[in-house]
Amino acid sequence: MRICLYLEFYHFLNGFLYKEIGTGLLSSYENQKKALASLNITFTEKWDSSCDILQINTPWLKSLWLIKKAKRQGKKVIIWSHVTVEDFIQVFRFNKFIAPLMKKYLIYAYGLADLVFCPSAYTKSLLTAYGLPTAKLVVQSNGVDTSFIFPDLTGRNAYRQKYNLNQLTIGTVGLVIPRKGTATFLTLAKQCPQYQFIWFGKIYNALLAKPLPKNLPKNVTFTGYVQDVNAAFNAIDIFIFPSFEENQGMVLLEAAAIGLPILVRDIPAYNPWLKDGLNCLKAKKEEEFKTCLEQIINDEALRQQLGEGAKLLAQQEDIRALNQKLLKIYEGLLI
Repeated sequence: MRICLYLEFYHFLNGFLYKEIGTGLLSSYENQKKALASLNITFTEKWDSSCDILQINTPWLKSLWLIKKAKRQGKKVIIWSHVTVEDFIQVFRFNKFIAPLMKKYLIYAYGLADLVFCPSAYTKSLLTAYGLPTAKLVVQSNGVDTSFIFPDLTGRNAYRQKYNLNQLTIGTVGLVIPRKGTATFLTLAKQCPQYQFIWFGKIYNALLAKPLPKNLPKNVTFTGYVQDVNAAFNAIDIFIFPSFEENQGMVLLEAAAIGLPILVRDIPAYNPWLKDGLNCLKAKKEEEFKTCLEQIINDEALRQQLGEGAKLLAQQEDIRALNQKLLKIYEGLLI
């Protein structure tokens, strides 16, 4: 078995377009490579006509061309549904204007695949609603590499010193865009001035995304892109992820691998794998974030319970634990 993994623009100009971004898409792509390596499946990251399966990560124009080429040669095609209209519309300023066209494009592109990997049951439900055949939609977690993201006291101390974190720290990791809940994050920081808040992640130009307020609360730090993502997670005491829309939310699996207590917005993407009170707390309304955060801070037993529940989740979602399911999918596709 030989698989061609393809992420459009990944090799363009030596990967310039993906440098210093740090997205779940890139993490997923790296996990795919690690999973195939651990399964001893030969793979290439550029088109090779000797491959049996073409696995696409983003179905843009060159990917579409490759899909059609692969189909003509009798290859099987898998596409990851990392993009849906629901999350696309909330990334950059101009996206909402092209959302109707994007939906038609995605329906067409995903429809060309033999299988579509959906990062969550929620994503599968969206694509089903688009009219895609349920039979070709397979829920497949992005997983987490617990050998890459893990508790690390040295990294924690280094980043806490670097960013002057000397109090209980509430933080998150990800792109700084409104969809990720920047407004909620800032509101919470204002409501809790006695704690430090930090957001590790790329900040986009104001032409692309709504800028942050000029006058940030004194207890808030936005770091921009950071090289050592493991140290970033470890520097945090409580992980908050107030995103409005996700297909899975890989950072949650990564925060879980550290054993951090997690606070999220209650959105459909997290059902059924994130369980309120077991491996996270879920805020159903905006005002519940402060209440939930105070619960985690003031109840040490709850904090420990959430951390242990999160670690168990990460073990279940480790890429090595998901490998046998993945292997069966590949083998079944080639029968």
